[in-house]
Amino acid sequence: MTIGDRMAPLEGEAIETLRGSTIESVTERSEPLRVPASRYTHQAFADLEMQAVWPRAWQVACSADHVARPGDFFEYTVGRLSVVVVRGQDGELRAFQNACLHRGNELCSGTGGGLTELRCPFHRWSWTLDGQLREVPSRKGFGVIRSADYELPAVQVDTWGRLVWINLDPDAGALVDYLDEMPAEVAWADLDDFRCTALLTTEMQCNWKTLIDGFSETYHVQGIHPEMLPMVDDVNSPQVIWDHVGRLQQPYGIPSPRLRNPSTQLQWDAFVAVMGGRLGLSDPADAGEPPEVPDGSTMRDVLAARIRRHSAEAKGVALDRFTTDQLLTLLQYNVFPNVTILVFGDLLQVVKSRPGTAPDRCFMDIVAFERAEPGAPDSQPATVSLAKGDVDLGLVLNQDVDNIEKAQRGLYQPGFTHLSLSGEECRIANLHRNLDRYIDAHGST
Repeated sequence: MTIGDRMAPLEGEAIETLRGSTIESVTERSEPLRVPASRYTHQAFADLEMQAVWPRAWQVACSADHVARPGDFFEYTVGRLSVVVVRGQDGELRAFQNACLHRGNELCSGTGGGLTELRCPFHRWSWTLDGQLREVPSRKGFGVIRSADYELPAVQVDTWGRLVWINLDPDAGALVDYLDEMPAEVAWADLDDFRCTALLTTEMQCNWKTLIDGFSETYHVQGIHPEMLPMVDDVNSPQVIWDHVGRLQQPYGIPSPRLRNPSTQLQWDAFVAVMGGRLGLSDPADAGEPPEVPDGSTMRDVLAARIRRHSAEAKGVALDRFTTDQLLTLLQYNVFPNVTILVFGDLLQVVKSRPGTAPDRCFMDIVAFERAEPGAPDSQPATVSLAKGDVDLGLVLNQDVDNIEKAQRGLYQPGFTHLSLSGEECRIANLHRNLDRYIDAHGST
C-alpha cells in the first residue's frame, strides 16, 4: 500500500527531483506542486506521522547549556513520546525513553540539575545515570529480576552547533550524515562559541507543519513583513536543497527589488525597526538620521561596522574576524522535520515546532543564543512556557505568530483542497518529499 492509498497524494511535478537542486533549477515549474490540505487537518495523517516520522527522525531536544554539568537533565516531548536527556557523572551525554520499567510512570519532567540517579516518583525504582538498574524496593516480591533485562531503553543522542539532538531509532544513521552539507558550510561561524540564553515555548492553534512552513520560505515577506522590504533582498535569495536539509541565503542591508529607489533614511529606519538590537538601538524611535556611507563603502559595510562596535563595547565580544557578508547575509537552514536554524556572524536562533494533542495544535519552541568569547563558561538558560501574546518576540516574529493561526483556519474550508507551492517554496516541498519517504518506509500497511 502506498502513501496515495492511505491519504491523498501530492500532485504536480515529482519532488523527488528536488534533491541536490538549487532554486535556479526549481523556481520555474510547468505547474504548482499541489499538497493535500488533509495533511494539515486530518487525524489519520497525524497518526501516520507519529508512527513513521517522530520515532525515527533526528530532532533538536535542547541546547548544550541545558545539560552542561553532571546531573543536568532535560525532558523532550513530541506528541506522546518523551525522552530524558541527562549528563552523567562521568561527563557523558545520554538519553533514554522516559518511562519507569515497572509500570511506565515517567521518570523526569521539565529540566533541572543535581541528579545522581533516575528515580521513579511512583514506586521508587531507580537507575544510574547511565541507565543501569540500581534499586527495586521490596525486590523479593517480584521473584527473579535480572538487572540486565531492565536497562533503560537508550535513545541516540549527539550534539552539533550548541544543540542537543535525539533520535529514538537505534538503527538511524549518524547525525553528521543527516545534517548533509550544513555543518561544513557554516563552520566559519564558530557556533560552539554561542551560549543559550532562553528556550521559550508557546502553544499554537495550528498544525506543526503550518508553523514550520512559515519559517521555510520568504515569499510572504511582501505580505506580512512589509517593514522588511527596505532592508532585505527577498527576491535574489538563493536556495539549495540537499536531503534532510534546505538552505536559504538572503542579503540584509539592501532593499528589495520590489521597491523603487527607497531612500537611505527608509533603509536605515527599516533595519533599526527589524534588527536594531544588533546595532545597540532597541527602540526604533532612536534611529535618527542614517550614518554617512564613506566613499568606496556600502550601507552594508556601515551596518557591519556598527554591529562589530556594539558587540565589542556592550558585550565584550570581538567580531573582527567576520566579513560584512558574514554579518549581513542570513543563512537559514530547515532541517527535516521541524527545525529552522538562523545564522549570522553575531546571531544564532532556532525555531522548531512539535505536534500537540490534535492536528490543529502544536508547540513552538524558540531557542535564543548570545555569542560569547571562545572558552566562555556555560550559561544557565531561562526555560519557560508562555501563552501566546504574553511575550514580545520582536516585530517580525510577532507578525509571524499573529498570522499562523489564520493560515490554519483557512485549511478547513470545504472549497480549499490543496496547497499550491511555487518553486520558491521548495523547502516546504522538501518537507513533504521527506514525509512521503518516511511514511512509505515506516507507515502501516
